Formats: sequence, C-alpha cells, structure tokens
Amino acid sequence: MSSDPSSIVEAFFRAADQAPEKPCILFEGITISFLDLRQTADRWADAFRGRGLRRDDRVALFLENSPAFVAAYLGIYLAGGIVVLVNTQYRQVELRHILNDAGVRFCITDPSRCGELSRVLSDLPSLEEVIVVGPAEASSTEAASLTRQQSAERFLEGAVSRSSELPNPDSVALIAYTSGTTGRSKGAMLTHRNLAANSLAVTRAWRWTSEDRLLLTLPLFHAHGLGVGMHGTLLAGSTADLRRRFDAAEVYDTLLKGKTTMFFGVPTMYSRLLAEAHRRNRRPAPIRLYVSGSAPLSAATFAEFEQLFGQRILERYGMTETMMNLTNPYDGERRPGTVGQPFPGQEARIVDTRTRQPILDESPGEIQVRGPHVFKGYWRRPDATAEAFDTEGWFNTGDLGWRSTDGYYTISGRARELIISGGYNIYPREVEEVLLGHPGVAEAAVLGMPDPDFGEQVVAAVVRRETRDQPTADELIELCRDQLASFKKPRRIEFVASLPRNALGKIQKHILREQLERQA
Repeated sequence: MSSDPSSIVEAFFRAADQAPEKPCILFEGITISFLDLRQTADRWADAFRGRGLRRDDRVALFLENSPAFVAAYLGIYLAGGIVVLVNTQYRQVELRHILNDAGVRFCITDPSRCGELSRVLSDLPSLEEVIVVGPAEASSTEAASLTRQQSAERFLEGAVSRSSELPNPDSVALIAYTSGTTGRSKGAMLTHRNLAANSLAVTRAWRWTSEDRLLLTLPLFHAHGLGVGMHGTLLAGSTADLRRRFDAAEVYDTLLKGKTTMFFGVPTMYSRLLAEAHRRNRRPAPIRLYVSGSAPLSAATFAEFEQLFGQRILERYGMTETMMNLTNPYDGERRPGTVGQPFPGQEARIVDTRTRQPILDESPGEIQVRGPHVFKGYWRRPDATAEAFDTEGWFNTGDLGWRSTDGYYTISGRARELIISGGYNIYPREVEEVLLGHPGVAEAAVLGMPDPDFGEQVVAAVVRRETRDQPTADELIELCRDQLASFKKPRRIEFVASLPRNALGKIQKHILREQLERQA
C-alpha cells in the first residue's frame, strides 16, 4: 500500500496519474480533466521560473473562483513559491498591509480588481509584476492604468509543461491572513505537510471518494473553499462543480438535477437555500453530504433544513491557522449546536482561560488543538507565535466552548467576545440562540458594551423577519429572562436592517460594535 501523500501537489499528481482523463473541474460549460489541470499548472510553474521566481518567494492570489486560480495555485508550488491568499473584497488598507507584510513579488488578479490594485501600487515596492487573468477586452479599461502588469496569456506565452519537483513537505506552502477583527491581521504559515494531513483527515472522516461531485460555491481564497473543497477534490481524485460565487436559485436548480453528491456552505447560504425552497414546489433528492462551517449554524436553521430537505447538515469547526479541527460524525448523531469531535489523527481539549490547565467536561473554557494540521507560526511574528502555543505544542484557538461527557464540543464564542458583566461570564452565542428561537427573529448578534456599574452590559442587534407580528425589544428581553439567568438578558436591543458580515458570512462584531456606539 502506498504511503500517504505529504503535499497536496503529490496527492494531485497521484490522482492525475491514476485517471488522467477524469473530470477534475466543471466550470461554466467547460470540463477540465486532471491531465489538463496538470499540464496548465506545469506551464504556470515554467513561466514563474522563467521570470526568476526563487524558492520561498511569495505570490499573491487576488482572484475570483476559476480554473485559472487552481492551475496558478498549483503552479506556484511547483515553482517553489509560497502562496498568499487575498480576500477579493479587500480594498486599499488591507491590500497595502498584506502585500507589503508578506513581501509579495507577483500578484495574480482579474480585471475587476485591477483598479483597486492601481491605487496602492506605488506603496508596494516589492511587487514586481501583476498578472491579469481574463479576456483582453474585459481588462483593457481597468488594467490600462495599472503599471507592472500583463495578461496571463502573455505571461504563459512560451511556457511549456515540463516535469517539476515535488515541494519539500515541511516548507511553507501558504500564508493565509487572519480576518483581523482586532488590530492588523497576521499571516498564518501552513506547510505542505499541514495541508495534506488535514485534507487526508477530512476525506477519511467524510468518506470522500473519487465518485463524488462537490458543488463548490465557496471562495477559493478562504480555508473553507480551498483547504476543504479544492484540496479534498484533488486528493480524492473527485470532481468539483466550481462556481464563481454562491447564487441560491442557481444552487437549488443544480441540486434538483441530481448529479451533486456534496455541498459545503456557510450558515447564510443554508438560510438562503431555505428561503429558495419555500418559493419552490420541488425538493432536491437527498445527496450524500451537506456540510456547514465558518460561522455557527443555529439550531433553528438545522431543524428547518432537516424538515424541508430531509437531511441533517454536518457541522464542523476550523480556522485559518489549522484548517479543520472538529467535525460531527458522518455515521452517528449530528448534534445541532455542536461541532462534534476531533478529526482522525488530531486532538482537542478544553483548558481554563487563566491557568491553561485542562478542565472537566461540561465546564466552559478555551479550546486548544494539537496535531499535524496545526500551522507553523505567524509570518515574521515570533512574539505572536510564542503566545499562540503552550509548552506542549497545544495551539490556543481563542475560541471558547465546552466538551460534553460523550465527547461533543460546543463553541460559545471568541475569548475576546466573552462578556463579563457584574463579575459574571456571559457567552454571546448562548443569548443569540435564545433570540433566534423566536419566530420573528431572522438574525441576532450579541456583544458587550461599556457599562459604568457592571463593567459591560449585554447588547443585542436583531434583524426581524418580514412577518405581521414583529417582536418588540421588551418581548425579546422577556424571552431571554424566561430562559436564561437574569444577568444574561440583553439590557438593550437594537433593531437593524442587516448585520455586517465578511465574505464567508461571519458576523463582523467589531464593525457592529462601532455602529452601535454611534447609535448610542
């Protein structure tokens, strides 16, 4: 039996050798086989080497979902480079910070992002070349003002598909920047071995095989889309039906066709699929697996999806620094409100937030994880790296939660989001779940705001459903008083049209806090 691959590139090569003509990516009517992708990746690698890319040079992918993203991603690895992922929603401040912090030499982007890059190009001395992926006519306007740029077609001109060495498993493959909810975002360094080990754990836990077809609408610049969706596809030798973005009607239509076996989404996507289902007369036939992550899935959404689609969503938990950590079981109880247990070959535990010592089941604390999937450290931040690990190699996730006596983990929020009011600890998610249980509440976010008497007070931002009998603030406060300890009830409820979210649907509480402070 062959040994486990030590990099995603090695796993991809094995799949391409085994079934070269098998469809790897389906995209807008085009089918790209494993052989096609390998040859194109080799050309990217040859072009980078021809431009003088040195081992461990950084190359940014500031690019929407497309087969070119995947080919360039693999080509960077084959040329010995390090990939820097850049959120396509980022603008001047974030671009300036990330591209400078990582010392990026090359940036691959698409026409719609050229204008934003041009605004910061003079502040990026290390950036030598911008490669624009897209039709020449589409890029002519925006890219014209962008110096140091050329089209991908020209960049690849003369490049050939030649054999490349596999990357060193312990070298840095990827620098993925944290969401930066406080201060400047840090670059998490993940090695080739980290990525392969985590993808092996995921594919085994979820019974992922070469027969699967994943409907992939998540952005590839994120750990969920790339590290789970695309890495799993390449490792399992399966097929990804790749979309530029999520569109609920389009996804629903695709599910009705019956060829999809897996769909991965964030809670917001599932809420929109439920809304779409209410508008339709037909329901999709069951598929092998629905997975949710990147933000907490409410018990209400879980239950409604099971009722309408006849399937229980598998919720899991991951983060930028580690990819996937915990998962509800493929076979067994998928328990709403929990994120299950560690993936195969990985460990997790709950520790006291002050002493860092393990604590008993059912007791709240900080989640720590350990295993071959845990990142190497933060780019050029030895201080932050040292702070993130204990002496036994456990990584402090910064997420709060507890473990049930039968091994299921529940996440209650981020350590920095913990509310301490009058000396009592309050976990925002606990209050949010009660609010979301009201039929008139569509979304809710709870956070602590300054209070002269209690230190902090509980404040909730609520989006109401379009119903006749919309709840009042007093009704919602009374609901929380009835179901929770009195000190946990919101002292103030603000009704808002929407909650600020990032590209993956995660509520950006730092932005919400600023909005509420202005209103106050």
